[in-house]
Amino acid sequence: MSAPLLYEDLILLDYYADNQNELLLQLADVLHKKGFVKESYAEAILQREKEYATGLNTMGIKVAIPHTYPVHVLKPAILVAKLSDPVLFKEMGDGQKDVEAKLIFMLAVTDPEEHLETLSKLMTIFSDGDKLLDLYQTKSAAAMVGKLSEILN
Repeated sequence: MSAPLLYEDLILLDYYADNQNELLLQLADVLHKKGFVKESYAEAILQREKEYATGLNTMGIKVAIPHTYPVHVLKPAILVAKLSDPVLFKEMGDGQKDVEAKLIFMLAVTDPEEHLETLSKLMTIFSDGDKLLDLYQTKSAAAMVGKLSEILN
């Protein structure tokens, strides 16, 4: 993996949003203000979520991995939001079932191949309920970056 993807200031602990749209717009705004994505990213992520749902009905803690096309990204990063209350996402695949996501991995990717590699590494966490619970119970941004770095690097 070339560039770092994890930054402590992109780890949001005990984050709250009323609904999916509000959550996606707020998280996209964080990435935009910190210079990771273009202004167009927010609208693009909403649109892509409508077309391709990103909720994962994982064991233990439910996850969502909203992302959009590289054209909207300035530099790669993963924003992680640990939600205080779940937000409904549609399940990846058929987009029919609701997923009460509590851990959001918003991906800002510039290289589609690296994107797939990152996703497959994240899937190793997502398939392990204990690891997800451990991540969700992490109390500091530094600890979260440490745990995720071990998996991604």
